[in-house]
Amino acid sequence: MEIERDEFDSLVDSDEAYFDAETPRTFDAQLLEAPASVLQARRARILGREDTVTDAVRAMQKEHRGVVLITEDGSEGTRVIGIFTERDVLFRIIDGGRNPATLPLEQVMTADPECLTEDDTVADVLRMMSVGGFRHVPLVDERGLPAGVVSVRDVVDLLVEAFPAEIVNRGGDRQSEREGG
Repeated sequence: MEIERDEFDSLVDSDEAYFDAETPRTFDAQLLEAPASVLQARRARILGREDTVTDAVRAMQKEHRGVVLITEDGSEGTRVIGIFTERDVLFRIIDGGRNPATLPLEQVMTADPECLTEDDTVADVLRMMSVGGFRHVPLVDERGLPAGVVSVRDVVDLLVEAFPAEIVNRGGDRQSEREGG
């Protein structure tokens, strides 16, 4: 059974016992069948194949994102032909000793990335992230045009929204010494 975003919101905001903060909940598989659109994917930052790595890094920094999608001409009106992420900067640029100022994205992007649509399910997104090791999943429309990007953060945000009491009220005074912890 698929649910739409407004149905999901009404479930989360409802007073039903299932979503009552006092009632312990278990993970509901129905959430996995919700369309990817419930993840509130961000609008994709689009660049062209001839744009440079520096252009991409600046766009990612400016918009606090870890990904750009590449289209033939850098517009939303053409099909997605590649993806470039912060991991590409680390593994394909820095590790390769290449000059990002003059290096076109076409030379370092992941060409023909796997994409989903907003009608695919949250389970499809999770499967792609898990099996493929992806942190970002491009969403496209029926013509293959960019519709957005789902990140791991979007999935985490959905879980926190669906299970706020179980996550926020976990307690614990542990302070992590690790980076990012």
